Amino acid sequence: MNDEDTGPPNKELYALLHLSPEASDEEIRKAYRQWAQIYHPDKYQAPHMKEIATENFQRICEAYEILSNETKRPIYDIYGMEGLTSGLELGPKLNKVEELKEELERLRRMKEQEKTLAHFRPSGTILANLSLPQFLEGDGIMKGMAMSSEVHSQLSKSNTLAFGGNLEVNENSGGGAASLVLRHQMSSVSSIEFLASAGLRALIGLQTTRNLSQHSTATMGIAMSLRDGSINLSNNWTRQLSETTRGNIQLLLGQESAISVGWQKKDERMSAVGEIKVGTNSFGVSAHYTRRFSKKSHGRIAGRFGSTALEMEVGGGRKISEFSTIRMLYTIGVQGIFWKFELHRGGQKLIIPILLSRNFSSLFAAGAFIIPTSLYFSLKKFVFKPYYRKREKQKALENMERTAAQVREAKAAAEKAQQLLQNVANRKKNRQMETGGLVITKAVYGSRKTLTRDESRGSNDESVSQVIDVTLPLNFLVNDSGQLRLHEGVKKSGIMGFCDPCPGEAKQLYVEYTYRGNRYEVVVDDYEELVIPQEVHRILM
Repeated sequence: MNDEDTGPPNKELYALLHLSPEASDEEIRKAYRQWAQIYHPDKYQAPHMKEIATENFQRICEAYEILSNETKRPIYDIYGMEGLTSGLELGPKLNKVEELKEELERLRRMKEQEKTLAHFRPSGTILANLSLPQFLEGDGIMKGMAMSSEVHSQLSKSNTLAFGGNLEVNENSGGGAASLVLRHQMSSVSSIEFLASAGLRALIGLQTTRNLSQHSTATMGIAMSLRDGSINLSNNWTRQLSETTRGNIQLLLGQESAISVGWQKKDERMSAVGEIKVGTNSFGVSAHYTRRFSKKSHGRIAGRFGSTALEMEVGGGRKISEFSTIRMLYTIGVQGIFWKFELHRGGQKLIIPILLSRNFSSLFAAGAFIIPTSLYFSLKKFVFKPYYRKREKQKALENMERTAAQVREAKAAAEKAQQLLQNVANRKKNRQMETGGLVITKAVYGSRKTLTRDESRGSNDESVSQVIDVTLPLNFLVNDSGQLRLHEGVKKSGIMGFCDPCPGEAKQLYVEYTYRGNRYEVVVDDYEELVIPQEVHRILM
């Protein structure tokens, strides 16, 4: 089952009156009068028609009562119907819209702060180094192991505490350390941190960060080693170069002085990071590039070159659940040939590097890359994909069974609403046909998967149950100028004559229409704007 809450908040009342969320008070009044003419109970004599009209007229009146109220509308816009039914108090002296919005924003910030105060974020990493050559030599497969853990806790609005520790074992040696960081937000643009650690790197330090401008940040720190009394100074400047790109320069002064220049770019499809570091005793260049092939899978390539490293890494990962991602990487360098397996779940990581060979062999290196890659794609095609398709289909069937009664009621209500639209919709359709205007010949709303597979065109009972025919209500919404517009950010299941035929599933609207003797078709997502006719929708014969 897909998560249907990935879109904007539901604006069902706007959909019901066929309004934009930015509609003016006059537009709301006009829309109410138009719908009232269609659904007012006094217009119908037959008892069953009067009953249908009464039911839908009450919905229209409720929508108008909320959207025309300068107190209730801002609450609905931010919190939806839940905000109105939860007894949210804004105070009796708040009359202006600006005051209401300010108070709503204050309440929203309070809720966020309460959530933050209760937030307790643990994170940790387990690293298990395995060695195949060592295992073949009879010395066991485990080469070393390291564990680290850290917990962030919000003490108050301005104070954050982070404490953690790590343990490391490498063959016959080992060690550990514990650290503590207390961060205080002095203002909206500056903060200060006190840090201390004991163990392998015993030190105390102080660090301050300040936003120099909207796009620039500077961090300065000082740390003193408790072992030898040496002092290290650090300066870091970060600049936002664009919406997706930022750069930084870091200067370290102390026993290991160094300067580094870094760059990072990140957007919805890719992320790239590069750094050049030059120190008194070392230098290095590193970069990695990650490409997202879909919401669930990505590929990665990385390289490191310098006085202490020379290696290249390639691999990819896949999201296996909402919180879990697995990744497999192949590394070749001066330290040998490695496979690396990673499991990321929330803030926890399990990393298992496996040393395959200490020496470089072109044949072995090629085999170590090609064999697991071929195995992965074979398993993906013949095992994983069929399994996931079967599992998703089973979940969809379970969801359909669970919501069957709800969907039947919603479809029945939508069909009743369409009955009262029918006469006006047919008159509009005939008028448009006479002038060669906009005529909706077919419109189907429902499951995105069903529409993508074209099963909505009557292939089986299961696909039909996941969609609803909305040809009639769309013809009703065509204006006198021969145009139709469905507003952006408004969930389409709220439109009069529509319903949600597949709760929990991502939905789309498929429309076929004619205009001036030509045929057109278009598919839009649930919250996407639809404006027709448009030449880009034309079907070329």
